[in-house]
Amino acid sequence: MPAWEGIWPVAPTPFDTDGRVDIAGMGRVLDCMIDQGATGICILANFSEQFLLSDEERLTLTRLSLEHVAGRVPVIVTISHFATPIAVARARLARDLGAAAVMMMAPYHGATMRGTPQQTFEQFAAVGAVGIPIMVQDAPMSGVELPVPLLVRMAREIEMVKLFKIECPQAAAKLRALIAEGGEAIEAPMDGEEAITLLADLDAGATGSMTSASIVDQIRPVLSLWAAGERDAATDAYARVLPFVNHENRQCGFRAAKALMMEGGVIASDACRHPVLPLHPATRAMAIDLARRLDPIVLRWGK
Repeated sequence: MPAWEGIWPVAPTPFDTDGRVDIAGMGRVLDCMIDQGATGICILANFSEQFLLSDEERLTLTRLSLEHVAGRVPVIVTISHFATPIAVARARLARDLGAAAVMMMAPYHGATMRGTPQQTFEQFAAVGAVGIPIMVQDAPMSGVELPVPLLVRMAREIEMVKLFKIECPQAAAKLRALIAEGGEAIEAPMDGEEAITLLADLDAGATGSMTSASIVDQIRPVLSLWAAGERDAATDAYARVLPFVNHENRQCGFRAAKALMMEGGVIASDACRHPVLPLHPATRAMAIDLARRLDPIVLRWGK
């Protein structure tokens, strides 16, 4: 099993200007992320625009990604679905193709259909029976509250529930409570949401971070320095990247990584599928400018 620490960015899904998945570009995205120094990679997450993909495309991207990465780094496959049998089937596929873990949110569909705490527990238990480590994604998108006692129960009673990506409001407070109440059962508490709360989350005990794929090589030193006990240096390193991280998180979302990858020659297009709008040209230009000040690998990888 991999060490559940370090930086685990989410792979964007490239589309061509006609809206088709760019298969060749996907391989280049994965290679670029590995060259940036990613500890591992997560695919088919919200920042991969998984909600814009067909089931057939998901299958193609799962196979392609795991075969292309070929064990160079571990890969986490996102499998969230409201229907438990579908989440279980996706977990089996990920396991059979060699994924290191799966990631899933609590069951939800739209704004009003949400799993109860017991239904959430049962879905994670069913996926756990597949026999692959699970990352619990505690994200506002689901609209499902995952209280600390529920997460601790899941960690203690479902063997495969090992990782926790906490990206709810006041994530540091929840991480601190989760670690205090769960003890050794909380194997890998992780930060998310593009590292916008990374420093506070590390202080609360996070051991890793799931960021975007934009500036992996620039954020990774923050985690390395913090793990080495060099808090002042880690704080300085975080302050250096924070203008871009803030702009990405508050203004761009998942569109930033694709804009940088297009600028750096990794992919040919930063297109998203309708109804997602392209970045405003000024917002996109600022993202490129803020990133360029950091000289990240992504802006020179394909040139």
